[in-house]
Amino acid sequence: MPLNRPVRTTTITVAYNSAEIIGEMLASLPLDVPCVVVDNASTDNSADIALKAGSNVIRIAKNEGFGRGCNIGAAKATTEFLFFLNPDATLGAECIARLEAAADTYAFASAFNPAIKGKDGSNFFRRGSRLLARSKWMPRGQPAADCEVPVLTGAALFCRRAQFEQIGGYDEAIFLYHEDDDLSLRLSAAFGPLMFIHGANVGHQGGQSSSHSLEVARIKSYERARSRIYALTKHGLPHAFGKTFISALSKFINPAVLFSAIKRAQAVAFLKGTVSMLSTR
Repeated sequence: MPLNRPVRTTTITVAYNSAEIIGEMLASLPLDVPCVVVDNASTDNSADIALKAGSNVIRIAKNEGFGRGCNIGAAKATTEFLFFLNPDATLGAECIARLEAAADTYAFASAFNPAIKGKDGSNFFRRGSRLLARSKWMPRGQPAADCEVPVLTGAALFCRRAQFEQIGGYDEAIFLYHEDDDLSLRLSAAFGPLMFIHGANVGHQGGQSSSHSLEVARIKSYERARSRIYALTKHGLPHAFGKTFISALSKFINPAVLFSAIKRAQAVAFLKGTVSMLSTR
């Protein structure tokens, strides 16, 4: 890619104990694309790796959540576009240039996902969301061409900075989970359709952006329950608490809970997260 082309995009990554995988992501970025790495109080050397790679690193004293981290990173950008990218992702050839070209071609659209593949070669495609009625979900399988989609994944989300700022960025009341659904639906409502761009490619390891300790499993499940209730309520979906509470109880029926400490911790934490939202009803 020519290094004298106009710089139109800033990549923003939120890292949390991502030392094992962030280097590969940073190495895949074009040399002329600035990158802001927000380190969410990692206990490893994620920030040092990002600094060595030439990124603009912002260290946060405590974990502020994914959406808050994205907003902090986005505030440092001055480019036309923002590309929110997970630290366990890697860009394919010309990915950003193709997303920029798509934004020019589909000027009516508000935000974009590239085609994402897991490390096993499987497609990583969001065809629906808990925040949408099933009637709005797409059929199974990744589309074979550019098309409008009902929701985007935050693993590799590309949007116009001005529009992101106009809607207030990510909802910082969501610590983790459903923040990308919420953002993409608000962008769509305010500025136009969401798009899948078949020719822009990203690899995604999936689940590798933080450690897999028992404590991390608890935190993620607790926040997943809270975010689900909050986001469902925000978007006007009925019975947000009741449905989540039933889902919490159903996790204890899974036989794996008897044999897996991780599964037990997740089930208990999800129930605690659900119950913690009683005061918001």
